[in-house]
Amino acid sequence: MATPRLRLASAALFLIALTFAPLSDARAADYRFDPVHSAVVFFVNHDGYSDAVGRLRIARGWLRFDEHDWAASKVEADIALDSVDLGNTDWDRVVAGADFLDAHAHPYAHFVSTSVEQTGPHTGIVYGQLTLRGHTVGIAFPFRFNKRAFTVYGLHTVAGFTGLATLTRKDWGMDAFSAVVGTQVKVLLEIEAIADADAQAQYQRAVAHSAEPQR
Repeated sequence: MATPRLRLASAALFLIALTFAPLSDARAADYRFDPVHSAVVFFVNHDGYSDAVGRLRIARGWLRFDEHDWAASKVEADIALDSVDLGNTDWDRVVAGADFLDAHAHPYAHFVSTSVEQTGPHTGIVYGQLTLRGHTVGIAFPFRFNKRAFTVYGLHTVAGFTGLATLTRKDWGMDAFSAVVGTQVKVLLEIEAIADADAQAQYQRAVAHSAEPQR
């Protein structure tokens, strides 16, 4: 049987949820990326034996999503290339190095959408420009809209997405070791974003701050 204290806590959470629930019914909203529950995972063939698996961190970004008008949606994000993780520090350094991601010269991969197309009740394609290693290439990234709801864990509205696309690394000047490292790279996105009306401004401030000379 629940104790009076537990019943009181449950009631309080229920009232808080009711207070914030209208946020989940909003149409268009801006969101900031949740770095804990968002990741870029890539798969690249290793000499025919298997696909090596790596992970990258989304350093900063924001998106706008409207469930009722996907064409009004937008996304902009920067991926920290020095965050590459293949489970081995030596290989992390190789992949972050000049032959591949070139993280020292170009710390971030930058993506900005140009349009979003809805292809089904829960699926779509985001079109945009991906800048990596100083090369900017147009890409199309299919994705699935998983869920949008208010959560009592953090007391905010969350939108979740999953994307999967295959990119050609040579498009961004990465042609090293093509005899043993696949040129086709599968990229999986698992994204959670938190509703935040200030998300775009926060992103712009973060970009401006990183561009300031370091003392």
